[in-house]
Amino acid sequence: MNDTKLAGTLRKEDFGSAGARRVLASGRIPAVIYGKIEPMHITVDAIDFQNKLRSISESTLLTIKVGRKNHLVLMKDIQENVLLGKVLHVDFYEVTKGEILRANVSIVLEGNPEGIKFGGVLEQIAYEVEVECLPQDLPRNIVVDVSHLGLNESIHMGAIELPPGVKALIPEDTTIASVVSIREEVLEPEVDETDLDEDGADEGAEDEDASSDDE
Repeated sequence: MNDTKLAGTLRKEDFGSAGARRVLASGRIPAVIYGKIEPMHITVDAIDFQNKLRSISESTLLTIKVGRKNHLVLMKDIQENVLLGKVLHVDFYEVTKGEILRANVSIVLEGNPEGIKFGGVLEQIAYEVEVECLPQDLPRNIVVDVSHLGLNESIHMGAIELPPGVKALIPEDTTIASVVSIREEVLEPEVDETDLDEDGADEGAEDEDASSDDE
């Protein structure tokens, strides 16, 4: 389990777009915690959150302390101003230890496939998988070894060993990655058979020769 800690401050007033701008101007980020409780509006320190954001994914368990209470949450949505590089708002979903949850977990490919030696290229088909497990069993990512894949071979979800207590919620025949050939067939130029006589000669050319002889 990957657990990151944040400190939150309860937000009781000054809502709306103007209030959000004032919160951001003060160096904090508006956020909401929902799920097991009535939506709780909070703010978190902008610098602290931005520094930790690079290590936070949909499967990262976060502990947000608001007052004296700790809330175990997953980050469900984030609004950003990409041009300014600023986070504008964050949605957190509260989970409970001991209760099964669902989350999307990233798939990470590991190893150099054997098929690459024979002109193949590795293609990743699925980049994440929805899983079901207890919060404490939630993996940061699922590592898939592709080193054994030969040319034109694939690995499917059913062949992947998941961590204990984790169940994948996609079909076992779902393709995760493949090694495909990059060699292209050389195509012959197409010829319109109507322009050829029985001997394969160009009828148009024969007509021109005949006209020349008549002159």
